[in-house]
Amino acid sequence: MLSLSNNKAEKVGTSNWGFYGHKRINRMAVFTLPPQMFGFYKEHIEYVTENAVNPDKRRYAVEGEAQRHYIDLDHYYKPGEDPDEAMPKKWDDAIAKYTEDTLQAYGIVPWHIVVMKYRLQKAFEAGDIDKILLYSADIGHYVGDAHVPLHTTENYNGQMTNQKGIHGLWESRLVEINADSYDYFIGKAKYIEKPLDFAWDAVMESHRALDSVLSIERELTQTFDSDKKYSYEQRGRVTTKVYSYEFSQAYHARMNGMVERRMRKAIISVGSIWYTAWVDAGQPDLEKLRGRPVSTELLKELEELDHQHAEGKSKGRICE
Repeated sequence: MLSLSNNKAEKVGTSNWGFYGHKRINRMAVFTLPPQMFGFYKEHIEYVTENAVNPDKRRYAVEGEAQRHYIDLDHYYKPGEDPDEAMPKKWDDAIAKYTEDTLQAYGIVPWHIVVMKYRLQKAFEAGDIDKILLYSADIGHYVGDAHVPLHTTENYNGQMTNQKGIHGLWESRLVEINADSYDYFIGKAKYIEKPLDFAWDAVMESHRALDSVLSIERELTQTFDSDKKYSYEQRGRVTTKVYSYEFSQAYHARMNGMVERRMRKAIISVGSIWYTAWVDAGQPDLEKLRGRPVSTELLKELEELDHQHAEGKSKGRICE
């Protein structure tokens, strides 16, 4: 991963639900919000949708961004041990057990979700439109990442089990070809009493699904001829090798709705974090913020981020 001591820096494509998946998660999260929030977020739905991918872009510009997207839980326990017992959930306790350098080297996503919730809360308190939108979009990304099984392991792209490419297969390819058939009727956001526990529950649920993600792909590969597992698609002017439609759909079916369930859970979780930050800020009247555009300063920052993403080199691991 990052340019830290474990030297996992690698650029091999886009990741983290893919750009398409992250945008869909943020967009649908708007519809989980109560009426007091919905009007404001609906007015800015294009912002939170299009900027859902900013944290991925930021990995090309900011040292220390990459580790906010995952946590390699299996670094901290041996096979047969209980991962719940291996890692203290509170930041200070985890530092005391493993050191901050180690935590940063193997990912901090559950703790960073709580940091971002607090930042959004403060933005609500200040009535700062730019920061409300900026943090809301970013939170959607990190919460989405926490719901991906391959964001909880050192074997994040199947590189340790001869399954390289499974990362993008699970969270990009399958979503791109199936998302329109998913059920997004998931109810309303709920107040989260303990955001840290909530973030850890998401991570642990993802981690418990990891064995199935890997084993099903391995078993399915044995039933496919090598020339049928992959195909080539034209993307713009580039011909790209991808998992074939047939293999992708067979894998999707064998997982029996796992990708859809994790995506649905991510959507309601994003809405619930937004809602909790608003409640903890004292439920400010967001109608007073309606009709105001984002600042030119924020727009310039976003343009610069796009430039850095286009021109820069990833400062952390990226998988496909």
